[in-house]
Amino acid sequence: MSVIEYMHTLGQQARAAAAALAQTPTAQKNAALVAMAEAMDAARPALIAANAKDLAAAEANGLDAAMLDRLRITDAGIDAMMEGLRQVADLADPVGEITDMSYRPSGIQIGKMRVPLGVVGIIYESRPNVTIDAASLCLKSGNAAILRGGSEASHSNQAIAACVTAGLQQAGLPEYAVQVVNTTDREAVGQLISMPEYVDVIVPRGGKGLIERISKDARVPVIKHLDGNCHVYLDDEADVTKAINISINAKTRRYGVCNAMETLLVSASRAAELLPEIAQHLQEFEVELRVCEQANALLGKSSSAGVIAASEDDWYAEYLAPILAVKVVADMQDAINHINKYGSHHTDAIVTENYTKARQFMSAVDSSSVMVNASTGFADGFEYGLGAEIGISTDKIHARGPVGLQGLTSQKYVVFGDGHTRP
Repeated sequence: MSVIEYMHTLGQQARAAAAALAQTPTAQKNAALVAMAEAMDAARPALIAANAKDLAAAEANGLDAAMLDRLRITDAGIDAMMEGLRQVADLADPVGEITDMSYRPSGIQIGKMRVPLGVVGIIYESRPNVTIDAASLCLKSGNAAILRGGSEASHSNQAIAACVTAGLQQAGLPEYAVQVVNTTDREAVGQLISMPEYVDVIVPRGGKGLIERISKDARVPVIKHLDGNCHVYLDDEADVTKAINISINAKTRRYGVCNAMETLLVSASRAAELLPEIAQHLQEFEVELRVCEQANALLGKSSSAGVIAASEDDWYAEYLAPILAVKVVADMQDAINHINKYGSHHTDAIVTENYTKARQFMSAVDSSSVMVNASTGFADGFEYGLGAEIGISTDKIHARGPVGLQGLTSQKYVVFGDGHTRP
């Protein structure tokens, strides 16, 4: 069977499974999720052995330490995946929820019912745990899923897929409700994003290159974010302690995540007070600072080893590394203008004690998450109470921000009458 035939077969099977899932009771979906966790527990040796094959191949191919770490499955990692399945099972089921009910003058009652999207295609790299995250969220939200992981994790993903299938079968659900593509041929991706007759939405998770390619070539709607150029703005009415703690945490908590701060903006009236101390803390973490002319005048003499002049490209950069761009701005409006010009519409924060300014900042900054007196590190599905997330969307249509169960559903109007006819 050719790759094209294989992918179309997956699509047909997924479409049939989606029709069944749309009517599946919550208890049955939850039973499948719990059964998947039990299957993973029983399959620990097989999961570790499959992952060892991937790790050996990755090392032979020269993958760096960070990539190997993302790829590795440990007993603790299996425990975390099992816990994730149980957490999703405990979440409220959005499917079938009816909201916004109102009576019209004609006597009919109108509301909105939440329904699954249908078939979700997910394309991702490296992390095998994404297979479980994606499978659980799609299943709980009533969607069939076609999952295409990276070739470097092929053995691990297929071993996890076996546990998913076992859980579906035990709960009496279609085994095609979650399908993991079993070919590493790149043509499979090209087909998956070009089958609108079978796939309703694509979610790419990976590097900017992957997401740009998917967005450019897809014939199916895409939920995505290209990068996470996140900002923290320290207002002229910022509390000193909050400003320092939030700045340090937003940058140094984890470098390689999309919600890490990549640019620090500081009000000119507070720069001399705040920047030297923040810079000192950041340099204890060996964070390189790429600074504007004003910031350089404040920091260059005292900490020149870790401070270099910023270029125009630095304001656009998502470093995913211990590097931070720093700019002194005239005021809040200057900060807003900078964020909306250079930012990636992911997550941006203001530190201020002025409630009115905070409200203005939230209204004016065009990002999927806007924060007041909190680290950008909170931009995460778990922290938002979603239980888990399929990704973070910087789009403006349908889903925006962390995409959890509700983001994997849509709404349709429902109308109730009692023999009503329209004159």
